[in-house]
Amino acid sequence: MRTGGAAYDDPVNASEKQHQAEHRERPSNEAFRSFMGGGWAPRATGLPELTEAARYAAARREALSAAFPGERLVVPAGGLKIRSNDTDYVFRPHSAFAYLTGLGADREPDAVLVLEPLRDGGAGGHEAVLYFLPLADRDSEEFFADSRVGEFWVGARPTLRSAAAELGLTTRHLGELADAVGKDLGAGGLVARVVRDADREVAQQVDLARAQAGLTSEAQLASSVEGDAVLARWLSTQRLVKDAWEVRQMEQAVTATADAFDAVVAELPEAVRRGRGERWVEGVFGLHARHAGNGVGYDSICAAGEHATTLHWIRNTGDVREGDLLLLDAGVETDTLYTADVTRTVPVDGTFSPAQRKVYDAVLAAQEAGLAAARPGNTFKDVHAAAIRVIAQHLLEWGLLPEGVTLEQTLDAQEGQFHRRWMVHGTSHHLGLDVHDCALALREDYVDGELREGMVLTVEPGLYFKSDDLLVPEELRGIGVRIEDDVVITSDGCRNLSRMLPRSAADVEAWVRSGGAR
Repeated sequence: MRTGGAAYDDPVNASEKQHQAEHRERPSNEAFRSFMGGGWAPRATGLPELTEAARYAAARREALSAAFPGERLVVPAGGLKIRSNDTDYVFRPHSAFAYLTGLGADREPDAVLVLEPLRDGGAGGHEAVLYFLPLADRDSEEFFADSRVGEFWVGARPTLRSAAAELGLTTRHLGELADAVGKDLGAGGLVARVVRDADREVAQQVDLARAQAGLTSEAQLASSVEGDAVLARWLSTQRLVKDAWEVRQMEQAVTATADAFDAVVAELPEAVRRGRGERWVEGVFGLHARHAGNGVGYDSICAAGEHATTLHWIRNTGDVREGDLLLLDAGVETDTLYTADVTRTVPVDGTFSPAQRKVYDAVLAAQEAGLAAARPGNTFKDVHAAAIRVIAQHLLEWGLLPEGVTLEQTLDAQEGQFHRRWMVHGTSHHLGLDVHDCALALREDYVDGELREGMVLTVEPGLYFKSDDLLVPEELRGIGVRIEDDVVITSDGCRNLSRMLPRSAADVEAWVRSGGAR
């Protein structure tokens, strides 16, 4: 934890600071401290109202409490990460922490949510306690001198009272965390679980508490590690089905993303004119993402021409040229950290060539099949199966599969899969707080799991013909097409959240020619 105040510095960071050169003058005389700390208007005393996000987070904590009765559950937000020297990356809390607190954007570095089991009268349940670094008094050195957390440098943080009112949680100073994590551990069978990947140092703190409680046998250590993994998996799996508030966040993310796509299309002539147009596209989308929400949900893929055949092309260093296709895979992340993930492939000059349109129409047909399969009762993998069958059928008809291979043979998971040369990725993934959401869920809950109302996923087939692929006709080489939409499963099918963006070849051409007007 990188908290910046001596009262709660851990030994690791204290050691780090001893080896860092200090290049900033820090006057420490009492007259200066008094001058800096005085003469300020009183702080506002009003308290914020409980947020809508926090109300929904409370229900999620209740579900977590019921799943792990009588156990101490530790969910860190994570800490600041150094970008270069003394400059940090913009903070984003761990998704499990955001899910259980309702905090988004850049809040609150080093905070830790602890669900403390209630044992009075055997009532069960948990008290949710948020440990974080609250606003420092103005007469403290931190107020003006700490460049990482001081109010002069990064702005005011919430107080314990304001955070409690906003989130509906008990709040305590971060300095109390170590004692709270270890209190009575092992007594009466009390165990603690921690989301280990959220914050390495908090995980070490829990491990130390376990050791101090004598939970050090090989069996106990193995049980602790597996218990931590079970907690992380449960929190990931629980997010498979979105509640009503989460669906609204996804709708907002997708709407903002569609607006940003319009802005990119409007700027295509400028991207062509300026050179290094992929960077121009990235910048335009990022401007709108940052203005409408927290920013981009992942590094934008702005791939023009042959770059579109590289699945995760995020260098975005190439030119955008008339006659090329531009594959834009990007999503706006809301201030609550829910992200869209949409892809459109457009002709830069507003007209598909015959070869480009041939590939585009094949991908669109595959996506239509995938969308039709995205319905309750089907499994997650049924979406891919439906889309990839169409992809394989087109490749077979175009004579690209090995001689003598039938459609069923290439679709065979063990002996076939030749079509994967041109579409190596899956057709779908879950979407939410993470662009690849719920990644820790077990296969039986994810890939083999049944689609249920409230799940949000992508449908994104593609075809990618690299420029040096001698197994395809020359006219197809260098063409990459992906079409991706975000859908929420409904009671009788799915609702395409990104349906406002053009999809058919004719509509896409009209969109580009109109300068992004829908």
